Amino acid sequence: MKKILILGSTGSIGISALEIIRSFPEEFEVTGLAINNNIETLEHQINEFAVPTVVVVNEKRAKELKDKVGNKCEILSGEEGLIEITKNGDYDILLTAIVGFAGLMPTIEAIKQRKRIALANKETLVVAGEIINQLRLEYESQIIPVDSEHSAIFQCLQGESKNDISKLIITASGGPFLNKSKNELSTVTIEEALNHPNWKMGNKITIDSATMMNKGLEVIEAFWLFHLSKDKIDVLIHPQSIIHSMVEFCDGSIKAQLSTPDMKLPILYAFSYPKRLPYLNIKTDLKKISKLTFFDPDFDKFECLKLAYDVISEGGLAPCILNAANEVAVNKFLTGNIKFTEIPILIKDALNKIENHNNNSLDEIYEYNHKTREYLIKKYQ
Repeated sequence: MKKILILGSTGSIGISALEIIRSFPEEFEVTGLAINNNIETLEHQINEFAVPTVVVVNEKRAKELKDKVGNKCEILSGEEGLIEITKNGDYDILLTAIVGFAGLMPTIEAIKQRKRIALANKETLVVAGEIINQLRLEYESQIIPVDSEHSAIFQCLQGESKNDISKLIITASGGPFLNKSKNELSTVTIEEALNHPNWKMGNKITIDSATMMNKGLEVIEAFWLFHLSKDKIDVLIHPQSIIHSMVEFCDGSIKAQLSTPDMKLPILYAFSYPKRLPYLNIKTDLKKISKLTFFDPDFDKFECLKLAYDVISEGGLAPCILNAANEVAVNKFLTGNIKFTEIPILIKDALNKIENHNNNSLDEIYEYNHKTREYLIKKYQ
């Protein structure tokens, strides 16, 4: 019986994870949940899974939950609560599915506790990949990626030597604007950008998919996860989202992982690794798939993808600046303050104006994350 702590239990990844746990009651149990605001859904989760400890980051909502559930469970609050539950909680696997920079410190605390990290928060490796890799080696913690693309690569590499890898091929659906021209992007609405053709995800990651920044962040994440140069990490548009990623080897052969686009499968794999559990709820019928198509991404139309490759070369704190700027820009788009095409403009502005250097300690990462956000929020009020 593996004990699971889920950060972000009311989001799409968290809900899928609880469905997996519900399907395998003899294999997994929930020992902790953490959310930001949605206490109504969390209350149902507490009642169903008899969760002993939860965190509500919004302190006002935490007090409201306390009034609702009484002494059914321990309720922690604030960012301090996230640190507390990952540092002292009773769990074997941390699923980190909270959005953005907020996932960094809880992940670090879980690594220090030598836990397995089921990583669905790509920003953790984007902003602090070198530090995370040093810590997981020091504390012998295991990171199993939950992003479908990185899970696919991880699965394809089982039993293979790193020396035999020619390249990693990360597939991308192309998002809702794959067939729009660059000029047409200037008039897209928030509703259009949130209408992903294949995946049901939270708002922030859905916008990242529409700009292809999501794929750019995945390239940076793959750089740190699999220890290959950016020249060996390709992105290939695959609109059907059936092949989740591929690995090409030195002999010319390619291994691919295929499945119906459903996040429950990579979550299950991260929970059950190194074994597989029989799950009959999701099937991939190749006979019903009429075609699988592939083509190169348009780096001119999707500038965010190019920016992500650029910051790998620049190194230092550039990925941290990119991530913070993107989070600010996406929020401004979702609140109607900027146009969709202004998202990369804000990111480039931050990368150009905020001086980068290579001293990327944890303190520096926090300083530059704050500095980037402050700069953009003040300039683009």
